[in-house]
Amino acid sequence: MIPLPSRRLAVLALLLAAPLHAWPAAAQERAITLASTTSTEQSGLFGHLLPIFQRETGITVRVVAVGTGQALAIGAKGDADALLVHDRAGEDKFVADGHGLDRRDVMANDFVIVGPGGDPAGIRGGRDATEALSRIAGAKAAFASRGDDSGTNRTELRLWKTAGIDARGLGSRYRELGQGMGPTLNAAAAMDAYTLTDRATWANFKNRQNLVILVQGDPALFNPYGSILVNPAKNPQIHAADARIWHEWLTSERGRTAIASFRINGEQLFFPTGTMPSQ
Repeated sequence: MIPLPSRRLAVLALLLAAPLHAWPAAAQERAITLASTTSTEQSGLFGHLLPIFQRETGITVRVVAVGTGQALAIGAKGDADALLVHDRAGEDKFVADGHGLDRRDVMANDFVIVGPGGDPAGIRGGRDATEALSRIAGAKAAFASRGDDSGTNRTELRLWKTAGIDARGLGSRYRELGQGMGPTLNAAAAMDAYTLTDRATWANFKNRQNLVILVQGDPALFNPYGSILVNPAKNPQIHAADARIWHEWLTSERGRTAIASFRINGEQLFFPTGTMPSQ
């Protein structure tokens, strides 16, 4: 017969060993990494969408907010599970190169050209973005560019090209900042410069100082967003199953309703695909 102290020691040893063998492991957190744009993050859209998605699915979405060019590069390296970006040409190339799968239209808003209330280039009330840029260049007015290979920056450079102007040839009047939309708007306000911004970030921007919207409504300023899954065949380490759940939810009726319900000061700023008034 085992003496009592030894019996107690044996029971204690079994209890200590039990978590290693018999007790179920604690459930791991389900999370994905989403590489997306500074405009979706700085507008406050993710602060609205992600808690809804997490409540419904139990999946946490960790956002890396960068320019679209950098988001695509992050996805190509397998450092994200999914993308939400806004440069259709870049998105299509990402998929064609085998880095992504199942690109889907999600939502849209538009860009606007903002600038100093004094409007030295005389573009106020215009609806032609390329003409506005031509006038800004002709007036030798300052222009603040994100200069960060974002979707906004890519759109801006296409507009300069359509206007037949080499923006970088404008010299010191053309400031390439290498910054997100919020810092670029801050710089434009400080410099009394013009800039191109997405409407959602503008609506959430507090430090406007003398800046006002001057040009809007050009179809060339239409700003669609796409969702892409990173290809697990190239990146087996990614969380492909949970990324697919996010992708399906975002483009479902539930996701579309959540997108449409986001407001800043009562204004709807992102429109599920096919619902934007100008579409």
